[in-house]
Amino acid sequence: MKTYKTEQIRNIALIGNAGAGKTTLAEAMLFEGGIINRRGEVTSKNTASDYTDIEHDFENSVFSTLLYTEFKDHKINIIDTPGMKAFAGAVTSSLSVTDTAVCVINTGDGIGAGTESSMRIADKLNKPVIAIANGLDHENANFDKILEEGKARFGGRMTIVQYPVNPGNEFNQVVDVLKMKMYQWGSDGGEPEIIDIPESEKDKADELHNELVEKAAENDEALMELYFDKGTLTEDEMRQGMKLGMKDSTLMPVFCTCAKKDMGIRRLIEFIINIVAAPNEYPMREELNGKDVKMDTDSPASMFVFKTSLEPHIGEVIYFKVMSGKISEGMDLINTSRSNKERLSTLYTVAGKNRTKVSEIVAGDIGATVKLKETKVNHTLSTKDADYKFAPVEFPKPLTTVAIKALSEADEEKVGEGLHRLRDEDPSFIVNFSKELKQLIVQAQSEYHLNVIKWFFDNEYKIEIGYKTPKVPYRETITKAAQSDYRHKKQSGGSGQFGEVHMIIEPYEEDMPAPKHFKIDGKDWQVSLRGTEEHELPWGGKLVFCNCIVGGSIDARFHPAILKGIMEKMEEGPLTGSYARDIRVCIYDGKMHPVDSNEISFKLAGRHAFSTAFKNADPKILEPIYNLDVYTPSERMGDVMSDLQGRRSIIMGMGSDKGYEKISAKVPLKEMSNYTTSLNSLTGGRGWFTFEFDAYDKVPSDVQQELLKAYEEEQAEE
Repeated sequence: MKTYKTEQIRNIALIGNAGAGKTTLAEAMLFEGGIINRRGEVTSKNTASDYTDIEHDFENSVFSTLLYTEFKDHKINIIDTPGMKAFAGAVTSSLSVTDTAVCVINTGDGIGAGTESSMRIADKLNKPVIAIANGLDHENANFDKILEEGKARFGGRMTIVQYPVNPGNEFNQVVDVLKMKMYQWGSDGGEPEIIDIPESEKDKADELHNELVEKAAENDEALMELYFDKGTLTEDEMRQGMKLGMKDSTLMPVFCTCAKKDMGIRRLIEFIINIVAAPNEYPMREELNGKDVKMDTDSPASMFVFKTSLEPHIGEVIYFKVMSGKISEGMDLINTSRSNKERLSTLYTVAGKNRTKVSEIVAGDIGATVKLKETKVNHTLSTKDADYKFAPVEFPKPLTTVAIKALSEADEEKVGEGLHRLRDEDPSFIVNFSKELKQLIVQAQSEYHLNVIKWFFDNEYKIEIGYKTPKVPYRETITKAAQSDYRHKKQSGGSGQFGEVHMIIEPYEEDMPAPKHFKIDGKDWQVSLRGTEEHELPWGGKLVFCNCIVGGSIDARFHPAILKGIMEKMEEGPLTGSYARDIRVCIYDGKMHPVDSNEISFKLAGRHAFSTAFKNADPKILEPIYNLDVYTPSERMGDVMSDLQGRRSIIMGMGSDKGYEKISAKVPLKEMSNYTTSLNSLTGGRGWFTFEFDAYDKVPSDVQQELLKAYEEEQAEE
């Protein structure tokens, strides 16, 4: 295969709803470029993309797939992305290394939730978008409705370049208002007959042509002057204006295809070559060391890894974009993310499951390699002298959390290994073992996303696993002051154990005055502060340890042991075993024994005294509260509001955002279980949300009683 110059390369990502025809469109593009000699079909499970067993079983794209085609001395890299919202991570990484999104819309099905989700990602990453009205041979194909929906949801930037003359079962004609010609296909599609626009379509075509000219001229002052002078623009001038409009996201050209019959594909490829900018015409990805990196072949070599996959009989395949210079076979590079050397033993250009060995890959191009030692997604490899490090892909935050467990204890270690392998392929999964909850936690985009994990364990790893709702990371605290003392005494021949601790505990708040006087159960207590230690707790909040001992009743050498005993109980709160926080402890008295006192004695005395005082200090359980922003179609607003109210949420505000109604609320984490599924059900898949931790707050008394009862039952079972 020839090596293309950076200027000859185009990088696109196919986005859109599941079933829109992205994989079929990619297949037709490869066929038109001669990369494959026969078009496969999704239903026959023989396409270049969607080639994995899980995708055959799910009958949907699960992973992004790198492909390419060649046409008129250009190479177009194509990344076919999954269409379901669950796989937003794959869409994000794909758009991060491509320069233009091609949004495929099925004119028979309409604009689905996956299309809206992908478009939000494209807009967030400032990617130009080409809209494809596909499936125009569908009996329910409705081009005008799609255009109306698109303008309502994506703004007025949608601009017709082509429109279908006869959508439906007999579809085979498109009018191109950029070229002002009609394209007509035979029953087998492929190369069209290009003819003059018939009189019956002339007025409509002229009107749309003028709209396109105006849209193109708006993006450049010189073009606007030409338009005012001549009343029109040449095709080349229109291309120039459209290119600028796409880069500024003010213009989204609309094309017509029937990918299944290879109609409109060749013209689309020509447009991509002529209008879509080359990789070096876009801003360079941020370099974290502040270095000025140029995407040209004369710069030091560097590459950015955006995807990995485990392939049978091959091992790990690493997919990358060359950011600068040339990458050649046998080259040694430094992984600047891990500071280790990697040798690129083999390089490939990739068309799905088919890989072609190449000797070099230049700046702007996308390829793959194998057998790297420690290189993962978001790593940068560069020459030693360059030492580049590119900004990582920011994957979407997970929206669903479950606890996962092997059904057989013998498989527990294997489950962890399998999860980390899956996370390497899809970093939008987050996996960690929670010491606090004593559970292996998996965070994902949705319940459907979790089905991928289940499939791999069932079919690849042969390990039975189960999901369950994770425990909530509650906290415990106190609401009033309490006093307690405890004597630990143990005698069993020889040296014994003795330690006595007297303490007062109270709720801690920032900038509260030093302790002096307490009134507890009608009794006055005076203390004299000798020293204070503030301890920031790893789980949030503080423990403040005050030395108020007068007269040396407890040696200073035993204070750390008392603190350790208290901290142990803070790590396993007396109410439910949850972490405790925001407490001030005043040690004001105690007793020692000249022989039997030691650190273990005072640790146990401190622990028991604290536990007793805690239970007498009107303890409360705190629950994590999250800020939640829900976006819903207006017609579903009432249903979503009712559901939120049933989740103990507090509505903080409402508004509108890009055609959606936005509801802002505070909601307990406990009530967010299965919210992704519920919102999808309430909104037909169109609703979405973001949420982040806000603070801990006291649970209602009835909830606290339920939690205490559940903990008592759990302890009794153990």
